[in-house]
Amino acid sequence: MKTSFLVLNLFLLFFGTGNLYSQDLVKIHSHNDYNQTIPFWDAYSNGATSIEADIFLKDNNLYVSHNQEDISASRTLEDLYLKPLETALKMKYRKEQQLFLLIDIKTGAEPTLNKLITVLNKYKTITNDKNIKIIISGNRPTADTYIKYPAFIFFDFQELGQSISKENWEKVAMVSLDFQKYSKWNGLGRLTKEDYNRISSIISKAKFTNKPFRFWGAPDTKSAWKAFLELGVDIINTDKPYNCVQYLESLPKRFITASNSSKVYIPAYKTDQKNIPVKNVILLIGDGNGLSQISSAVLANNGALSLTQLKSVGFIKTQSADDFTTDSAAAGTALATGQKTNNRAIGTDSLRKPIVNILEILQKRKFSTGIITTDEITGATPAAFYAHREERSDTEGISRDLLESKLNLFVGGGAATFKDTALKTKFKLLSSVQEMQTTIEDTVGVFISQNRVPSVLEGRGELLAEATKYSLEFLNKKNKPFFLMVEGAQIDSFGHVNNAAGIVAETIDFDTAITQALIFADKNEGTLVIITADHETSGFAIPQGNVKKHKIEGDFITNDHTATMVPIFSYGPHSQDFQGVYENNEVFTKILSLLK
Repeated sequence: MKTSFLVLNLFLLFFGTGNLYSQDLVKIHSHNDYNQTIPFWDAYSNGATSIEADIFLKDNNLYVSHNQEDISASRTLEDLYLKPLETALKMKYRKEQQLFLLIDIKTGAEPTLNKLITVLNKYKTITNDKNIKIIISGNRPTADTYIKYPAFIFFDFQELGQSISKENWEKVAMVSLDFQKYSKWNGLGRLTKEDYNRISSIISKAKFTNKPFRFWGAPDTKSAWKAFLELGVDIINTDKPYNCVQYLESLPKRFITASNSSKVYIPAYKTDQKNIPVKNVILLIGDGNGLSQISSAVLANNGALSLTQLKSVGFIKTQSADDFTTDSAAAGTALATGQKTNNRAIGTDSLRKPIVNILEILQKRKFSTGIITTDEITGATPAAFYAHREERSDTEGISRDLLESKLNLFVGGGAATFKDTALKTKFKLLSSVQEMQTTIEDTVGVFISQNRVPSVLEGRGELLAEATKYSLEFLNKKNKPFFLMVEGAQIDSFGHVNNAAGIVAETIDFDTAITQALIFADKNEGTLVIITADHETSGFAIPQGNVKKHKIEGDFITNDHTATMVPIFSYGPHSQDFQGVYENNEVFTKILSLLK
C-alpha cells in the first residue's frame, strides 16, 4: 500500500510547494469508517493515515457509534479499533507510517476520557509507539487542563484564536474547524471567488499555529479533495478512504501541463464541401482518440487545434461483429474493408476468410498507396490495410503479407521483425523520412525504430508530422492519385496505462500531422482529408484544467477500450458526405463511392 507521504512528494514534484503545510504529511482522515463491516481494517488497509472513532461511555464500557440509539454491545472501541491496531503493529504492517487515532467523545468529557485512559493502559504496544498519536476530539476537557493527561494523549483544537498556554499547546496535535461556517459548497463545480478567498484566509490563519489542519463537515468529492490539497489542508476528511487515497495518489500523473504544442493551421476552404472530383485521399486515424482526448488537446493547446478548424463533423459507431466493444484489429479492418469482423481479426471476415481492403482495390485502379504509423508496422491498425490474418498477434504472418503487398510506401517501427526477411528486395529502405525528398525509387520503407516506437514524452519530436509531409510529397511526385493512411498510434497506448500526459502529448502531436495533410490539400485540389479514430480508450474524461497554463486533469473509468462513438472530421471535396452518425465500416463505402 502506498502511503500519503508519497501523495505529498508527488504533489510537490508536479505542482510546487505553494502554501502546502511542509512540516507534516498530507493525511487522509477516515471519518465514518465505523459504518464498515471491519471499520479499522477498511480504513487502515486502504491508506488512511488518520482514523476516527466516535465513542460513548455506557455502563462503564466504551462503545463506537454515531448516535446513542445505535449503540451495539458487539461494537466496542477495543474490538473495533484497539485490538486490530495492536495486531497491525505486532505484524509490523506499515510500521513506519505515522497514524492519528482520533477519538471523538460523544458523552461527558472527563469521565469518558478517564475511562479511555484506563482502557488504553492495557495496550502498551499502542501507547508506546512513537508513530501513533491518540487525539481527543468532540467533548474535551478545558484547554488549561490538557497538560495533566498522560503523554500518549493529545487533543484536537477547534477554538482558533483562543488563548492557551505553551505547555497545554504542546498537547495539541491538530487544529480542526467546521467547513460549513465558511462555505456552503457541496463539492460539485467550484468554490465561488468569495468562498475561495474566505477559505484561503482561514487556512492561512491556521497555518500560523504550525499544527496540521483539517476541516470537518466538508464536502467529500474528488473536486473537494483536489481543492483542499491545493489550498494546503493537511488532513482531508473522507468517508471513502480508498477512493480518496487512490485519487490523490494518481493525481500527479493525471493533472499535467502540456509538453508540446501544435501551431494551428487555418484552412483555405476553397474546395471544402464542394462537389468536385476526389483524386487523393488522406485517412488519419488516431488510435483510441475519443472526443475527450481531442478536447484535452484542444484545451491544452490554447483552446484550438488545426483539427477543430474543420466544418464537416460526424460520429461513427465502433462495435465489432462479435463484441459490444471493438479492438483495433476489428475496427481497423472495418475502416479498411467495409466489413465488420471479429475482434483480433486482421483483414479477414467473421468466417475467417480474407477480405479485399481499400488499398488493394485502389492499387488495381493504378493508385499509389502508403501507410504511416507510430506503432510497429505490424501493429493491428496499419496491418488492417495490407494483411489478412485471423489473429493480430500473428506477427510472422503479418510481416509476410507486407512483403507481398503492393504498397508504395510505409513508415513505422519494428525493424527487428524483418531482420531475416527479403524486405529489402521489395522496398528501398531509407534511413530517414527526409530521404523521401530525393529518392527516385517507386517503393520505399522507413523504419523509425528497431522495436517499439518512442513516444513524444520520450523525445520522438515531430516525426509523425515530418513523415506525413514527406510521404505526401513522395506520393504526389508520381503524378497518380493516391491513398495514404496515417496512424497516431500512441494515444491508445497512454490510454491503456491511464497516463494523461501521454494522451495529451500524442493527441497534440497527431494534430501536427493533420496540419500537414490540410496544407497539402489546400495546395493540391481534389485531395480529401478524413480524420477519425478506431475506438476510444480508457473512458477518458477531463474534469478540471487551466487553458492559460496548458494544464489538464484527466480521469479514467477503465484501462481498456470503450464502446463510445468517436468523431469523424473531413476536409476537401465532398467532405459533407461524411457528416452524420453511422457505422465505422461505412467510411470505406463512402470513400470508394467518391473514387470512380
